[in-house]
Amino acid sequence: MFVVLLKFSAQKDRAGDFMDEHKAWLKRGFEDGVFLLAGGLPPGAGGGILVHNIDRGALEARLADDPFVAEDVVRPEIIEIAPAMTDKRLDFLTA
Repeated sequence: MFVVLLKFSAQKDRAGDFMDEHKAWLKRGFEDGVFLLAGGLPPGAGGGILVHNIDRGALEARLADDPFVAEDVVRPEIIEIAPAMTDKRLDFLTA
């Protein structure tokens, strides 16, 4: 599984220009069963996504399709986590 941080670049003032497309991209990630959670980082910092059921190469390709990434509104940072212990509600992450 992965944590993806989408940190605003110097182009963050262009976020409004691509917000609808970015939200549609996020929606596809949830519909595809790849995104578990998406939300904002502290005000002005960007956003984050919890991702599973995908390998790193496919994740990098998916991120490249995000309009925010493609237009340099954000820069993605990928953090890989190998779950070893979870709350019972998250047992599916260790399967």
